[in-house]
Amino acid sequence: MRIPFGVIVLAGALAVAGCGQKGLRLIQKPGTGPDEFLVLPSKPLSTPESYSSLPAPTPGGANLTDPNPQAEAVAALGGKPGALVPGNGIPASDAALVTASSRYGVEPGVRETVAEEDAKFRHRNRRVGRIKLLPVDRYEQLYKKQTLDPHAANEQFRRAGAATPSAPPVDGL
Repeated sequence: MRIPFGVIVLAGALAVAGCGQKGLRLIQKPGTGPDEFLVLPSKPLSTPESYSSLPAPTPGGANLTDPNPQAEAVAALGGKPGALVPGNGIPASDAALVTASSRYGVEPGVRETVAEEDAKFRHRNRRVGRIKLLPVDRYEQLYKKQTLDPHAANEQFRRAGAATPSAPPVDGL
């Protein structure tokens, strides 16, 4: 029994299409769908020890089951959520560290500036009109000139006399 040529081509196309793996290095703009990181799960409901000891309801205010991601992250990292200095969100124990690290000034809106510059860089270096038959790591293509060769940097520090830890051998040697 002969298999039609179209069935063979369709099966081959499906097999090759399954090889695509974009992972976290997909640097294209996301679609207009919902952002799953904006949805915060609420804490499970629990029965209080005494109904008479409950605080008075506050319309429009927070309740015990509302998530507080910042306080939960601080607690998960071993900090004290209640130790924040009112107004700036910095723990009182870290005020000296923040002051020392910002002694040369802090550029306001640095994240927005970097994101804008990166978008311009990607726009200037985009690859238009190239047909790719196999999956290509666009991240690797765009930022290849900006990557650091760890072995060359290690050698440079050693030649300068800096104490460096041992490094794994260069591939292929």
